[in-house]
Amino acid sequence: MRALSLPGVYAPQADTALLAGALHEEPLRPGAQVLDLCTGSGALALTAARRGADVTAVDVSWRAVLTTRVNARWARLPIRVLRGDLLEPVAGHAFDLILSNPPYVPAPDVRPPRRGPARSWDAGNDGRLLLDRICQQAPAQLRPGGVLLLVHSALSNPESTLARLRAEGLNATVTDRRYTAFGPVLRARQSWLRSTGLLQGDTEKEELVIIRAERPL
Repeated sequence: MRALSLPGVYAPQADTALLAGALHEEPLRPGAQVLDLCTGSGALALTAARRGADVTAVDVSWRAVLTTRVNARWARLPIRVLRGDLLEPVAGHAFDLILSNPPYVPAPDVRPPRRGPARSWDAGNDGRLLLDRICQQAPAQLRPGGVLLLVHSALSNPESTLARLRAEGLNATVTDRRYTAFGPVLRARQSWLRSTGLLQGDTEKEELVIIRAERPL
């Protein structure tokens, strides 16, 4: 899952690897329509394209778009890379599989940063600024039998994600959980996270979850 990451672009980390593992478990027919939402470096888009899928990658960051295009060209994989806000660039298109590793880290500032590396992870006080929008928008762009694979932190309330996706008619479950040591961002925010009640006890490990949501046939 090697991929170049320009400065300011989210480099593949533990959450990327966990979602890539979930992707490997999904059956993909040749030419399946796959969307990698919040693509970052394009690592997941590359993984799907190597399996013969017809892949579209979307990110709001021009640097991420450029990075993914460079990585796709370097790997000689035909990936369509678009810049825009979540699903807006692919409005009207339906997909067999939507992958997303969006910004999900709770942050003291209720507003997401408009630039800089924190744009790749900060997502408001509860970490759900993008998660809630994905839960609302993605189900309508899944084909019957289509699947949404979403990774985020347990700090960002997976139960809310499940409830919202089920309310949109999807069959949603947590299919994997993994603990990983706090990185620099969460280490720096431990006191704030504990003051808000998002972090309990003295743990220094973050639980990541994979949520799989399928649109009924």
